[in-house]
Amino acid sequence: MKRHSFAQPRKLLFTLLVALSLSALCPLHAADQTATPEHSGNPIFPGWYADPEAKIFGKEFWIYPTYSAKYDEQVFLDAFSSPDLVHWTKHTRVLDTNSVTWARRAMWAPAVAENNGRYFLFFGANDIQNDHQLGGIGIAVADQPAGPFNDYLGKPLIGQFHNGAQPIDQFVFKDQDGQYYLIYGGWRHCNICRLKNDFRGLEPFADGTTYKEITPEGYVEGSVMFRRGAKYYFMWSEGGWTGPNYSVAYAMADSPLGPFKRIGKILQQDPKVATGAGHHSVIQLPGKDEWYIVYHRRPLGETDGNHRVTCIDHMEFDTQDHIKPVKITFEAVPPAKP
Repeated sequence: MKRHSFAQPRKLLFTLLVALSLSALCPLHAADQTATPEHSGNPIFPGWYADPEAKIFGKEFWIYPTYSAKYDEQVFLDAFSSPDLVHWTKHTRVLDTNSVTWARRAMWAPAVAENNGRYFLFFGANDIQNDHQLGGIGIAVADQPAGPFNDYLGKPLIGQFHNGAQPIDQFVFKDQDGQYYLIYGGWRHCNICRLKNDFRGLEPFADGTTYKEITPEGYVEGSVMFRRGAKYYFMWSEGGWTGPNYSVAYAMADSPLGPFKRIGKILQQDPKVATGAGHHSVIQLPGKDEWYIVYHRRPLGETDGNHRVTCIDHMEFDTQDHIKPVKITFEAVPPAKP
């Protein structure tokens, strides 16, 4: 019995030594078994979240989404940070209605900008339907990306309709000359405005107008703008936000004021992966021509309009500088550093 008990471990040891020898002789084969890079997986973090605003601050990626729930439950905003696009940390209630006396519901679609060492969070609130209701686009400020954010103006920055645009879905674009623009609008109208240097108001354009309409064909909501080379890319969401055909289209121009002529759709549902892919933002890795699209979509089989999740995939360009159609995935992206 004793000899039998020692024989089995010796056999296992011999087998292990043979395996190690073979792996040493075939290092490429051994590496192949562990070379698959870790991916974030879509959705990139748990919970019902939509309208994600993605930014890079220092050595971290940040995402500020809408809490996707019934309007009366949308009284706060969470944020998420990551060093590598794969591992995410949740920052709870970076802003809520307790810090904004005029906001009571429907806090939507954050946009965040760093300016003079402070962080400004632009948000929509109250889902106003006319100029007689209190609400619109507000601004909160903090000394760090994780907040806490507090009301900056004590009132909406934009609290009325101009050119037919509902004051929601704001996006802040900083041009290469340092000028900050606010681009916003729902109800199929989009305006662009010039922000004052301190963000305490809007300043007119050279022709005296404050709100310039830049609505392209097919526009519904969800404005995004970025510059690549000499071209300005303007992106937006089309379709109904509760439907499977919610999607993203884009245009290009030589100026942030346009004119923007619709080129085509680049993000939409894949019936094998998810539906309702839309309302996005864009990340460029600093100093590189590497781009990501961060967006929300609805898991297959979900029928609740508020059941939306935040996802990320690669965004690429062709030889004519057009955006290629984005392939939405379950895997998402491998690690990256800002």
